Amino acid sequence: MALFEHVEYDGHEQVVFCHDKVTGLKAIIAVHDTTMGPALGGTRMWNYANSEEALTDVLRLSRGMTYKSALAGLPLGGGKAVIIGDAKKDKSEAFFKAYGRFINSLGGKYITAEDVNIRTADIDIVSTETAFVAGTASKAGDPSPHTAEGTYLGLKAAAKHAFGNESLQGVRIAVQGLGAVGYDFAEYCAKEGAKLIVADVNEEAVAKAVAELGAEAVSVDDIYSVECDVYAPCALGATINNNTLKVMKAKVIAGSANNQLATPAHDKIVKEMGILYAPDYVINAGGVIHVCSEAANFSLEDTGKRVKAIYGTLDKIFTRAKNEDRPTGEIADEMAREILAKKLAEKMA
Repeated sequence: MALFEHVEYDGHEQVVFCHDKVTGLKAIIAVHDTTMGPALGGTRMWNYANSEEALTDVLRLSRGMTYKSALAGLPLGGGKAVIIGDAKKDKSEAFFKAYGRFINSLGGKYITAEDVNIRTADIDIVSTETAFVAGTASKAGDPSPHTAEGTYLGLKAAAKHAFGNESLQGVRIAVQGLGAVGYDFAEYCAKEGAKLIVADVNEEAVAKAVAELGAEAVSVDDIYSVECDVYAPCALGATINNNTLKVMKAKVIAGSANNQLATPAHDKIVKEMGILYAPDYVINAGGVIHVCSEAANFSLEDTGKRVKAIYGTLDKIFTRAKNEDRPTGEIADEMAREILAKKLAEKMA
């Protein structure tokens, strides 16, 4: 398993493989870039098929965190961690204490927080072994509400460019994933009068959306092909791929999931299909902004303003993409690199 030759390796500063024999912990921590500050990024726990799959995920996710923080104007770099395991079976206090010691060994170069299958309670245990955590219950807490709010505002910016009006009244939105973020996002949309079509492996979450939000339920396989205006991926990544695009009818892709595009090439494919894509690491930045409020001591007012600024950032990306006739993801990447290059030049001066 090569690292420096890996297709997703992007000049990462440090990649650490962690193994604790006592608890069975297996984790990979990837620090992509610390130009703007210490690398901040959540820890994801997933039952990966193999370590190669886990490495690919953490490399892509950590790069996205660098660009996410840069475009959100945060004094943070980008990093991410993945734990290989079954979140329903493998978690324990000793497990997360061991993980906390690995985080601590990096001396503050990487600050972790919650992500898929990692809860605030888990991060609280990690914090008993290291100070390099954010999103603990006693401080910033759960970032999901701000992630959902930012995604909702980002969708409104996309609607403005795709439909000529930012209002979601009557807009048909296919929400794939009704976890903590996905459900809150769907609720925002429903309150504005959007028509929801939802799917999730969690039948209880689907039933709740039907009962409380007036949503229409479809299977997890059918959510990609429903008649809708917006496809909102709010679960795991890579749902924008060759198979789903063959049946997708949406004109906007805007959701909270990370790594929504199966490959970088799908950025151009989506554009050529006439679909407006809201780059995932821009639209879902509310979570990292929330967590940064703890790491960088932002006030609640400042945090709220930064989350609301996601609308303006996407507005600029969409406008520039249209004027230059280029994919939105490509534009977002370029804007992030411009910010990083300026910061690096300042450091070198």
